[in-house]
Amino acid sequence: MKAEPIYHICRRGDWEGSGGLTPRPPEDFIHFSTAAQLPESAARHWTGQPGLVLLTVDPEMLGDGLRWEPSRRDVLFPHLYASLPGAAVMRVDDLPLGADGRHVFPPGVVAGGAA
Repeated sequence: MKAEPIYHICRRGDWEGSGGLTPRPPEDFIHFSTAAQLPESAARHWTGQPGLVLLTVDPEMLGDGLRWEPSRRDVLFPHLYASLPGAAVMRVDDLPLGADGRHVFPPGVVAGGAA
């Protein structure tokens, strides 16, 4: 059975032309969320910020650097302790802001399509 995709939110400029992403200090990993975790992650860390993209990533292409670790309320979140190769990114979508300052997700990513 194919693994469900995981998601990463970042600034468009950090993604475009990069061919991938590298963890930035002070952390040594890249944060990801599952589809169920995505609305809260976006609201908690990105509300009101324009110019973002949502990367849909195939976790099976990330190798041993992908670890599922406890975070909010001890729920397991995917963290990548390596660079994210561009080949693992299945799609890139803009994350426009809704009237409430929260991001509107592409159809089918989260229930209802919005945070």
